[in-house]
Amino acid sequence: MADLLDKFSSGLFIIQSAIFLILIFILKKYAWKPIIKAINEREITIVDSLNQAKLARQEVENLKAENDQIIREAKIERDAILKEAREIKDKIVGEAKDAAKTEGNKMIEQAKQTIVAEKNAAMQEIKNQIGTLSINIAEQILKQKLDDSEAQNTLVQNYLNQTNLN
Repeated sequence: MADLLDKFSSGLFIIQSAIFLILIFILKKYAWKPIIKAINEREITIVDSLNQAKLARQEVENLKAENDQIIREAKIERDAILKEAREIKDKIVGEAKDAAKTEGNKMIEQAKQTIVAEKNAAMQEIKNQIGTLSINIAEQILKQKLDDSEAQNTLVQNYLNQTNLN
């Protein structure tokens, strides 16, 4: 039985080997080239996809760099605009202060002139009132002193003497 088993095993081995070789021959003849071709195409597709991914990554990095540059430029422009706005504001405020100071000085000068004019008018009014008062007092005094004609003659004589001397 062992002999039969050995024969059977050897025969089975030979048949299986023959089937295997036929299978390899058929695969090599009909399937091996399409499988290798499909594997090569798949490899090319993978390499192309990797290259496209690298290009896309590079493009994203370039876009990011461009965006960063645009943001930096926008910030610089914003800072310049803000600086210019501050300068304009300072200029306007300075001009307003100067105008207010000039206007204030004009108003002070006008007030001084008004005060001087009113002071002069008041002084003139006081002089006029003093003059009127002096004339009234002198008139009263003269009326009392000049009730007689001899006092009048003496007063006229004194006045004429004083006028000739001056």
